[in-house]
Amino acid sequence: MDGGITDLAQISPGIAHAPNKERRASRRNLTNREKAAVIVRLMLAKGAPITLSGLPEHIQASLAEQMSKMRLIDRRTLDRVVIEFVTELEEVGLSFPGGIEGALSIMDGHISSTAASRLRRLAGASSRADPWDRIAALPLERLLPVLEEESVEIAAVMLSKLAVPKAAELLGKLDGERARRVAFAVSRTGNVDPETVRRIGLSLVTQLENLPARAFDTGPVERVGAILNVTPQLIRDEVLAGLDLDDEDFALRVRKAIFTFVHIPSRVSPRDVPKITRIVEQPVLVTALAMAASNAAQTATADFFLSNMSQRMAQSLREEVAERGKVKEKDGEAAQSAIITAIRSLETSGELALIQEEDQ
Repeated sequence: MDGGITDLAQISPGIAHAPNKERRASRRNLTNREKAAVIVRLMLAKGAPITLSGLPEHIQASLAEQMSKMRLIDRRTLDRVVIEFVTELEEVGLSFPGGIEGALSIMDGHISSTAASRLRRLAGASSRADPWDRIAALPLERLLPVLEEESVEIAAVMLSKLAVPKAAELLGKLDGERARRVAFAVSRTGNVDPETVRRIGLSLVTQLENLPARAFDTGPVERVGAILNVTPQLIRDEVLAGLDLDDEDFALRVRKAIFTFVHIPSRVSPRDVPKITRIVEQPVLVTALAMAASNAAQTATADFFLSNMSQRMAQSLREEVAERGKVKEKDGEAAQSAIITAIRSLETSGELALIQEEDQ
């Protein structure tokens, strides 16, 4: 629509030169809705680019209804409406999106997730908001439970309202029998009226967006594992033993999430050792290896480092470790934790990929 606005004065010739007195004499009081209908009709008649599909559906319907009631507009009234419209556009300094959803799209990342969730619930309660736009924007993991737990009729309606690639991906995540039933139910959605589809969308969006906000970015297993990664071994063993008694399954998952100095040979590729030694200061590496020299469980990790670096550097480290001798347990664990932190930082930056247990 914007592309044709600047030409409106040219579309309706003679506007600029019409005498003010004459325009006032022929002035006809039009409502704002009638003026909008006049502008849209004029632009459509002249072939100017205009897109109304982005407007809320109730406004589109209201505009069409108004146009159906109008017949003839005299030239002077047309000129006056166009002048008023162009003048108002030229005086606009800043525009805001209509509705809560539009405001959220601008403020995304600048307000808390709790506030955004509350505003989305308000938008969902509005009869003017299209719930399917918000449902379509949700990730697959949020939508999958709807297909798995709701009735096949509801699942079929949701699948029909999503983009084909996303619907296909969701359907592929269902077990065969459920996928067959939902796909068959899609064939029976042809006669569902739009208002019913809208009510289904409102119900689903309320259900999906009313989930409690997550206070943590990671799950409890990952958080406990990360904490135990840098906890002294004695305390770590005691905590894991206690978890075994309280919740054996949780303890097993935490053990899989833990990545400590002794796990390095099984989780790090030999070719990545030089990347680690480049960002770890040599005194720290010497202290960590000296600690490993006095711990049978960590000897394999020390050998792993020394056998995957240049012979010159390995020999230099062996000599420094021998000179260092026995280190305090506190200092040794701190040095080994620094190496783990360095490996994690390389993993986060994408320079290193840890080997997963299922890959071995």
